[in-house]
Order: sequence, then structure tokens, then C-alpha cells
Amino acid sequence: MKKNRVVRFALFSLVALVAFAAAAWFALPHWPATIPQGGLNVSVRQGSGLARLAGDLQRLEVAPSLVVQAVARLRGSARKLRAGEYLFESPQTVADILAAIEAGNARQLAVTVVEGSRLADVYRLFSSADGSGDAAGATAAATFARGSLPTPTALSAALGSDLQLLEGYFFPDTYFVAPGSSATTLLKLMHKRMKDELARAWEQRAVDTPLKSPYEALILASIIEKETGRDSDRPLVGSVFVNRLRIGMRLQTDPTVIYGLGERFDGNLRKVDLQADTPYNTYTRNGLPPTPIALPGRASLRAAVAPPASEFLYFVARGDGTSEFSRNLAEHNRAVAKYQLGR
Repeated sequence: MKKNRVVRFALFSLVALVAFAAAAWFALPHWPATIPQGGLNVSVRQGSGLARLAGDLQRLEVAPSLVVQAVARLRGSARKLRAGEYLFESPQTVADILAAIEAGNARQLAVTVVEGSRLADVYRLFSSADGSGDAAGATAAATFARGSLPTPTALSAALGSDLQLLEGYFFPDTYFVAPGSSATTLLKLMHKRMKDELARAWEQRAVDTPLKSPYEALILASIIEKETGRDSDRPLVGSVFVNRLRIGMRLQTDPTVIYGLGERFDGNLRKVDLQADTPYNTYTRNGLPPTPIALPGRASLRAAVAPPASEFLYFVARGDGTSEFSRNLAEHNRAVAKYQLGR
């Protein structure tokens, strides 16, 4: 009799254990996560595993480590966790959090590189030591892992480029990246985008273009970019420079001179600067400068390779963001007197 009671108790215990295990099996994925009122920020670093994530979630008082690990194993997600910065708001379950990390739904920040920027400007934007107080710079600095900004030599190596100066070879746009990313990763993406945009533009070049290569198109596009902020003016600005290149006339454009001055430029371009010969002084040298001077956008690339036909050889700023175009020096001098000298 006593033996029967022991057997019945053992069977009851086994059934209860199975029932408890089954209940846990179905209940664990729905285990509620404790999310702070302001939201939960979870960082998953490259190469970190389930144990570290579970420990981090327990430290943040989101859920017990054992629960996180159990749910992860029930889901089979132990080997599927993706690095990134994740933001969660209540309500969430432990399974919801794991599902988001498996899917790689990481929080991303917008980093905007404006058209006409120089590579040095991009480096300053990306640098965690920026300290300028600029909102865009603060966002970019918060985005990239410290120490991830490559030296120019390392960047050339990372891009597999033999160019010593990669100025202009990055496409300006708004990019979305996860906090803690490597700046090199974004620079690689920007470089590929520019190569693709440049290749598409070059395919659409005018049959009679004086430009001999996509790189020359990139150089001219960078000059067009710096000469005007108006998309509507860029095609005619492009036609002026293309017309000058065709007849062997010097480009005589201030932005190239300013680029050649580098850090010596104090915001005031003087007559002596225009007369000082450098590889970038298009007043003293024929043809294009040796490299791009900025990061051109799509409109400037198209304006460089296929500008509209025109007889214009000059242009001058009107003071409202637009330009006045002239066919000869006499017309140009009258435009300068009207718009620049107020006569």
C-alpha cells in the first residue's frame, strides 16, 4: 500500500513537472520586459553573444538573465543576434526584444554630407573631437565609434584606390547609420555611390565633350558645385566652362584658387592670390586643376558632362543666388558693373 502511494506521488510529481514545463514553454516567450519610462537603449556589440546580452538586460533590470537565455534558446536565436544600437519603448516582451535584435532593426542616425563639402569638412563632421556645437556635427560625432576615422593613407588602402588625394570621390547625401559604426564603412558607401553616380553621368556625356575621362568630369563638376548653389543655374555654368575648355580659354574660377590656398584662405580673396601661381590657380594655368575641389552632387555631374549648347563664356552673380550669363567680355563688363559695382 505504501509503495502504491509512493508511485502515485511520483507520477503526480512527474505530471506536475511536465505541466509546469509546458506552461513555462508557452509563457516564457510572453515574459514582459521592464522598460523605463524614457525608453530602453540596448547596445549589441559585434561578436558579443547571448550570455553578454542576457547579462546586460538583467543589469538594466529588463528581465532575469536565465529568462532571456531560455527564451532565446526556445526561439533558436542564440546565433542570430545582430550588432547595433536598439531603442525599445513599452510595452515589450523578452521575445519582442530578441526578435528585433535578430532582425537587425537597429536604431539609426541620419548623417548629412552637403553638396560642395570638401573631404576635410567631412572629416571634421565625422570627428568625435569636433566640438563645434553644430547639431549635424554633434549627431555625426555621436554616431561613429571613437578612433574609427581613418587616416587618408588608410582610407585609400581601404577603398583599394591608388589616388593619394581622394577629394571629390564621395557622394554627398543623407546616410542612415547605426551608432557605434565605423566611419570607414560609411566612407566606403559614399565612395561607391559616387563611382556609380559618376559612371551613370559619364554614360550620358555629350558626344562632343572636351572632357577626356570620368575623372575630368568629376573635377569640372566639383567646380560647378562651388560656383553656384542654384540647380537651375548649373547647366549654364557648365556650358560656360565647357565652352572655355573647347577654345583653350582659361577657366578663371575663384573656387579653385581658394582651394589651392588651403588653410591660408581667411575668407577674403585678394588680387595677389589670383596672381600667385599654384596648380589650382585657373587664372594662371590652362585647363582643369589636378583634382576635384569639392564633393559634387548629381546636378553638377550632369551639368559637367552634358551642358546645354550655348555661346556663353562668362557669368557673374546677381546677388540673389542666380547668375547673369554673357557671350563676350563687353557684355560681361556691363553685367559686372550692374550687379557687382551697382552702376
